Amino acid sequence: MFKLKVGKMSAILLILMSVALAVFGQLSLKKGMTEVGKIGVSDLFTSRIFSIIAEKFVFIGLLFYFAASGLWLVVLSQEEVSFAYPLIGLAYVFTAILAKIFFNENVTLFRMLGIFLIIGGAYLIILKI
Repeated sequence: MFKLKVGKMSAILLILMSVALAVFGQLSLKKGMTEVGKIGVSDLFTSRIFSIIAEKFVFIGLLFYFAASGLWLVVLSQEEVSFAYPLIGLAYVFTAILAKIFFNENVTLFRMLGIFLIIGGAYLIILKI
C-alpha cells in the first residue's frame, strides 16, 4: 500500500520499543502501588517516598520508564517530535488492554472508542511517511 523508508522503519521500531517499555513500566508501577496502598501527595515529600520506591514492582517500573526515556532520547535526536510524539499514544492503547487483562479494570465503551481513535490517529501518522 505504501513504502516506508528504512530510517522511518527504524524510528518506528525504536518508538514501539519505548512504548512497550513504558507500558510495562506503568503496569509494574500499578502492581507495586497495589502492594503499597493508597498514598497522598504529601507522602511524596516525606521519608515514606523511599519505602515506596523500594517496593519491588515500583522500582522495576521506574527502571522500565528510565529505559523507555533513553530510547525516546534516541528517537528525538533522529525524528521530528510532531511525527514521533503522537505515536506515544499507542501506550494508552496497550496499557488499557493489559490493565483489563491483568487488573480486571473497567474498559467502558467510551474508553474503547478512545482507543480506536488513537489507533486511527497513529495509522494516519504512519501512513503519511
